[in-house]
This record gives sequence, C-alpha cells and structure tokens, in this order.
Amino acid sequence: MSDQHPRTVVVLAAGEGKRMKSSLPKVLHPLLGRTLVGHVLHAAAAAAAQRTVVVVGHGADQVRAHLAQIAPGSLPVLQAEQLGTGHAVRIALDAVADATGTVVVLNGDVPLLRPQTVADLVRTHEESAAAATVLAAEVADPTGLGRIVRDESGRFQQIVEERDADERQRAVREINAGIYAFDAGRLREALGKLSTDNDQGEEYLTDVFGLLLAAGDPIAVHLAGDATETLGCNDRVELAGLRRLLRDRINESWMRAGVTLLDPQTTWIDVTATVERDAVIDQNTQILGASSVAAGAVVGPDVTLADTVVGAGATVLRSHATGAEIGPGASVGPYAYLRPDARLGADAKAGTFVEVKNSEIGPGAKVPHLSYVGDATIGAQANIGAATIFVNYDGVDKHRTVVGDAAFIGCDTTLIAPVEVGAGAYVAAGSSISQNVPAGALGVSRAPQRSIEGWVARRRAGTKSDAAARRATGAEASGASEGEPVHEESQPLGSVPRSGDTANE
Repeated sequence: MSDQHPRTVVVLAAGEGKRMKSSLPKVLHPLLGRTLVGHVLHAAAAAAAQRTVVVVGHGADQVRAHLAQIAPGSLPVLQAEQLGTGHAVRIALDAVADATGTVVVLNGDVPLLRPQTVADLVRTHEESAAAATVLAAEVADPTGLGRIVRDESGRFQQIVEERDADERQRAVREINAGIYAFDAGRLREALGKLSTDNDQGEEYLTDVFGLLLAAGDPIAVHLAGDATETLGCNDRVELAGLRRLLRDRINESWMRAGVTLLDPQTTWIDVTATVERDAVIDQNTQILGASSVAAGAVVGPDVTLADTVVGAGATVLRSHATGAEIGPGASVGPYAYLRPDARLGADAKAGTFVEVKNSEIGPGAKVPHLSYVGDATIGAQANIGAATIFVNYDGVDKHRTVVGDAAFIGCDTTLIAPVEVGAGAYVAAGSSISQNVPAGALGVSRAPQRSIEGWVARRRAGTKSDAAARRATGAEASGASEGEPVHEESQPLGSVPRSGDTANE
C-alpha cells in the first residue's frame, strides 16, 4: 500500500470481557499461534501506519507486557475507566496529538480479519475522500447486530442498533463490523461533541457518523468479502468457533499449496508454522509455534510439534517434540518425546518410548527403543541398545556423554556422565560405564552370574514356579526332596560378549 497518506492505527483492547470468565484479559487469549490482539495487529500492519496505538484497560500490565514482546513499536495508552468506544478513541488520539491523515480503528477481538481487508478499507477511504468509512458485512442472520442503512441510491444513511431498529431496518442483512477509517481532523472534531446521554452513560463511536452526516461530510462503506472476518469474541464458545474457522482457513491454504492433510478436521496448524509441498500430515496432528515441516515429510497420526523443525523426507509418528530438530530422512516414534535442543541428524532414529533432551544424534545413528538420552553427543552410525540410560545429573549439575562414530552400546546400559565411548567401541549389555572406553575397545562392567540351585523348592515351595520347576527337572518322577544339597556355580565373564550382549537393532 502507498504511504502517501500519513496513517495511525488505533486498536481497542481495554475491555474486560466478563463473559470469558477468565483471569486472563480477553485480548490475550490464544488462537492458533497468536493472541486475539496479536492477530489484529498482524492484520493492522497492512495499513502501513506510521504509529499504532493500543488502548489498554483491564489487565493493562499484562497487555503491555505482551505488546512489548509482539509489537514493541506500538504505543499502549491507558483507559482507566471504560467509558465507551468514543472515549477510548479520544484518549488514543490525545496521546498522538499531531496525528493527521487517516485513522484506522480496529477492535482487539476480531482475529479472523485479513490484512488485505484492512488495506482495501484504507484504499476505499482515501480514494473516496470520505470523512469516515465503515467496514460492513452481509450476514445470513443479523440478529443483535447494528445495521447499515442506506438511502435509495445506495449511499450510507445511518448505523442503527437492533434495539432502535424498526421492522424494515431489522430486515437489513448488511451489518456494521465495528471497524472504521476516519479523517483525523474531522474525527477529532466529532469526538469532542459526543454525549453520554444514553442508557450506558458512555461515549459511542458510532455516534460520530451522525455528527459527520449532520455537518455534510461524506461517509463511505466498504463491504468485506467474507463476513467471518468481522466476527468478534465474547465468550469461550465463540472463541472455539473462531478457532475452528481459522483452522479451516489455514488448512485450505496449505492444501491448495500442495500439502496433503489426510483429515483436515483433526489437523491444527498455527499461523506461525510452515509446511512445504508434498508433505503429508496425518490425523490428530498439531503443528505449533515456529515449527516447519519440509517437503516429503510424513507427520502423524497423533503428533504434536512445537517450535520443531522436520527435515525433508523425515517421519514422525505418534510423538511429541518441543524445540527439536529432526533431520532429513530421520525417523521418530512411535511414542517418542523430543525435548528442547534434541537434534537428530540425517537418517537418524529415535524410536519407541525414547526421550531425548539437549542431545545430538548423529547421521544414521539409532536409538531404537526404551531409552533416555540427555546431554549427549552420539556419533554417526552409532547404535544405542534398548533400555540405555544416559545418566546426566548428579543432583547439582548436568554432565555430558559422548559416544563416538559407529560405537555399539549394549542393552540395559547406563552411561554415567561425564564419560566418553570412543569411535567403534563396544559396551557389553548390562554394563554401568563411568570411565572412558577407548576407540575400538570393549567396555564391560557387571558382576559374575550366580545360579543357586534348588532355591525355588526351598523358598517358594508349593507355588506355580515350584511346580513348573519340578516338571522341568523331573523332580516329581524322581521323588527328589527339598533337602537336596545346594550347588552354587560362578560363571566368569568371557572376554568377548555373547549374542545379545550388544545392542539390538
């Protein structure tokens, strides 16, 4: 949009939202990647305004803190008493006394408003040289909404609230969206004439239109192409409805861009997330925050990604990932949990019931199942056996474990950090490793096995186990008694692990 005209945006975000029944200010309720007011500010950027003023009131400190994060260039202005929309706009303009040109007024609870609609509203206003332009929408059921009444030639005549409308006016389906563009000078003059002589004792912004018409100033109407853009939010039921509408809009956009969504009704993608063409998103999947899914990746079913990068051709199945990076061709799940700073290289694997935190799993490396990997670096092509635990916390500090390229960690192993297993080294199953294992070496740490014969017959006599043991040993036939001598044997650990000592794939 051209910046020939000076412009100011005013966002009305002071209301309490009593029907939300929430300690959180209404405009801070989240909706698919942004708060309500965050969506409005995103749309408002299309006005190319020099200044954006946000009128705050209920929960002002919370709203200010949020604005500092998402729109640090905006100017919060306090409306200590909520005395009406006209009062709020007057306070906003008082804070920018030198504002000229176009003033765009937006409500802070219309999250479906598109940037293009804001741009079109401003263009209509400035090209028509109107004193004010109102955004209208045509709806199937206008009950409870203010009507736009036109004269026989189609020119704006008045805004009539339903309680004041006659039978003919109530039949009008063109409604006031509560979004406007004004000439700054004429708006200031009209605001100074507003009265509080009404049931609520408030200054209504809509009264400005009558004052402008009485002064002979032209009023324009811009009709929104999609009435859903003008929907506000008064309670949590309406919030849920807006969420569904926005979900459908987002999902349709991605499908038309070449993304396959197998069940759009159970797929929720934040407006801040990105998905490349030929990605496949299966049912019951949430892609949240700054997540990105690359081409050819398959995500879902039953997956939640938050601020997570998924590489091309990767697969994520029935898993949860937050702040993670999943490399090209990598495989995650089912039932894996990737915590912040979990990074999987190309073709790496984090399998069933695997939890990874602040760790790098190198290209082609595998952690197939039932393992915890915390504060670790795992080299390329390494294999981590089932039930391996990276012991990273001593109760005070976190420590790091390094597993070299193509190392082989046996099942049921604990690696007690800080420790390093060298490239190509093996660790025997059941070991507890607290000292470095050199490259190409075998690390073993476990006690010799002892078999105490006759223990079940003596200590568990009469149990199912006892009966099974007697059948297997022929004790019932031979009449062997519980008093037979006990033989204890020790089996030394060989220098080379048996099958099963090393990790399983």
